[in-house]
Amino acid sequence: MPGDSTLAVHADLADALREQAVRAGADSPQVRGADWRLGIVTTVGTDGTVTCDSAIVARRMDTYLTPAVGDQIIITQSGSGNWLALGRTAPATTAGTWQPLSLNTGWSTFSTTYYTCAYRINGDGTASLSGLARAPASTTGTATVGTLPAAASPAKRARHVTEVASGVFGVLDINTDGTIQITDYSGTAGWAALDVATRYRLT
Repeated sequence: MPGDSTLAVHADLADALREQAVRAGADSPQVRGADWRLGIVTTVGTDGTVTCDSAIVARRMDTYLTPAVGDQIIITQSGSGNWLALGRTAPATTAGTWQPLSLNTGWSTFSTTYYTCAYRINGDGTASLSGLARAPASTTGTATVGTLPAAASPAKRARHVTEVASGVFGVLDINTDGTIQITDYSGTAGWAALDVATRYRLT
């Protein structure tokens, strides 16, 4: 029969092995599992949820306002097994960064006093415009200022009131084909203020 000292040594060894196993599990993603993961939205629910990878149903955070099928999003799971959709990940290139806007022939940035004409994809389902575009001489009626890439083009037309000459106001239309136009004004346009489109929906 082992003595008390031998039993104590065995107990200490067992405790040490258990503690080592706990530490190894805490440090190993294969054991403890990931705290979060990426998923692709396959279905947008009408109850505030999205389905990812055709199987995981996750409730959206209130900051994930414009979910769309195909979004790559961050999802996380609670200890009770519930999934939460934190929001979409940023596009690989343009999200958050101002990109030069392709202006139509004859249009240009209005002097160095104003920001260069540009667009930005915000990463939350919206995009923004910036700058003041100088119009070609004798611009009247509907005129195309420039064209956005497909990634920054809205799914529906977005309209903003804008100034086109001193004290003259019209409409800035951002169209689904990416064209940006001024329209619905009287007289001759001298410019198009793009900054009015501080945010417009993409989906």
